[in-house]
Amino acid sequence: MGKENKLVNKIKRLIRKAGLPRWLHHFGPKKYEFWQHALALLVKQECKLGYRRVSRLLSLLGYHTPTYSALAKMAKRIPLEFWQRILKATVGFKVYIASIDGTGMSRPLPSPYYYKRIDKPYPVEIPLKLSMAIDTRTKKILALRIRTKPRHDIKDAKYLVKRLPSKPNKLVADKGYDADWLRKLCNERRIISNIPKRSFSEDTHYRKTATKRAINLFNKKTYGRREMSESTFSAYKRKFGASVNSVKIKNQRAEVYCRAIAHNIINFILGLFQRSRFNQIKKHALKNTIALALLIQA
Repeated sequence: MGKENKLVNKIKRLIRKAGLPRWLHHFGPKKYEFWQHALALLVKQECKLGYRRVSRLLSLLGYHTPTYSALAKMAKRIPLEFWQRILKATVGFKVYIASIDGTGMSRPLPSPYYYKRIDKPYPVEIPLKLSMAIDTRTKKILALRIRTKPRHDIKDAKYLVKRLPSKPNKLVADKGYDADWLRKLCNERRIISNIPKRSFSEDTHYRKTATKRAINLFNKKTYGRREMSESTFSAYKRKFGASVNSVKIKNQRAEVYCRAIAHNIINFILGLFQRSRFNQIKKHALKNTIALALLIQA
């Protein structure tokens, strides 16, 4: 029972830290609080369960959990601002180098029989566009945006930069983000942009002040941190899958944000264990070194 209370208190502190209300609605019977919905939705994505199974699982564990129909409705009704606040609350540390990049997510497709009826080839690829801002030190997701149609990566750059939870010292991105307006935006926010020059562009195109200064200060070692975005995308898809299960865009947005929040929480817990293990290994290595030095002196 003590562990259960600790878990509930952690979820409540996260909700309070994000500045979210206790109830999702002002009217009607206030039977379930917001943290109960958030806990069920996060467990659903982490354990890869459906609404019925996660409601039944938490009920068997002794939690006062909303029904599967209430969870499905609330996943659609929770505003985007609430998901952004919770994601921001899971970051927690100062960001030094941030990386932005985009990837694709698949969505559930109709049956082959339906495609046969409408005389369409099967399958028809209808990918989702997912752009993320990553902390290259902790591999935490800082901000994200999902689109229903394919778009160029740079379309979401301004959105991600403006929604970073804290101002990073540097921003790295690939050649697809080579634009003067993006570098000016970083200069206004006092962020050092580390974006390489596109090979097919002419030198006359780079006479603008912001781009010219950024190219002169380009650092290959810092740019190497951009691969942390690919590592995070790989971990994200290996853990939660490369596709979404929802059909409507509101449910897809809630699903993607729940996965990102769960990813940040898991990274934080694993980071604590890794740091503690590293400190233990460091202490043992120091003891062995001292013992070896004393043995040599003897």
